[in-house]
Amino acid sequence: MNTKSLFGLIIAFIVLLILSSSVYIVKDYEKAIVLRFGEVHNTGVEPGLRFKVPIMDQVRIFEGRILTLDEKAESFFTIQNEPLEVDSYAKWRILDADTYYTTTGGDAEVAKSRLQTRINNGLRNEFGSRTVREVVSGERDELMKSLVLNINRDLAAELGIEVIDIRVKKIELPPTVREDVYRRMASGREKEARDYRSKGKEQAEIIRADADRQRTVLEAEANRDAEIIRGEGDAKASAIYADAYNRDPEFYSFVRSLSAYTNTFNGKSDIMLVDPDSEFFRYLKDPTGQ
Repeated sequence: MNTKSLFGLIIAFIVLLILSSSVYIVKDYEKAIVLRFGEVHNTGVEPGLRFKVPIMDQVRIFEGRILTLDEKAESFFTIQNEPLEVDSYAKWRILDADTYYTTTGGDAEVAKSRLQTRINNGLRNEFGSRTVREVVSGERDELMKSLVLNINRDLAAELGIEVIDIRVKKIELPPTVREDVYRRMASGREKEARDYRSKGKEQAEIIRADADRQRTVLEAEANRDAEIIRGEGDAKASAIYADAYNRDPEFYSFVRSLSAYTNTFNGKSDIMLVDPDSEFFRYLKDPTGQ
């Protein structure tokens, strides 16, 4: 290889090196700023293939998607001065790359630390104005919305970031007071259970006494109605018997005799010692009864 070819190769390498250091790519989910001699020169960098001045310019690219801040649980006090262990997380994103770089130096850990401090202060204020029941039950969503609104009020101007949402994963009592609280809760539940049992027994006695009274009344009314019906039946039977006897006394006596024979000679082993000429055998000896 001659000197001229070598020189051309060196020139080509230098040009390639300059071009490679002059081109950068910003993806559509990223945010970028251009620094010139360490100072912010261009903040409105659009996604795509971009150019910069070699050596003079430096490009800082940041994540533009939603990020998650999930730190360890913190202890807060309620309005009743009751401590709670709160484990929460936040969703945030970079809103202004210029402000974000200026205030944090582009360090995500610095941004997370400052954001976590603001979130903890906000949670401390929100929990400090509510009771445990309000925090745990229906006011949790309202608490989170108020917290996000208060944090975002100056966050974009100061850190160049925006909080999308804050959620509480878990709320627990500290171990030092957990057992005492659980014991007190169990005692309260036992007292309520005793009250319910006492009221239940009282209601059971009232219901049982009312049922016994209704049963006695129903049985008395049923016996009364039965006696009335039985009396009416006996009266009708007597009237029927009397009417039949008056119509044909001889036939009535014959039927009564047949009924007596049937009842008397019902069993094969029945034995009777009766005078054959007695009135009992009147129709047995002569169908006419003569």
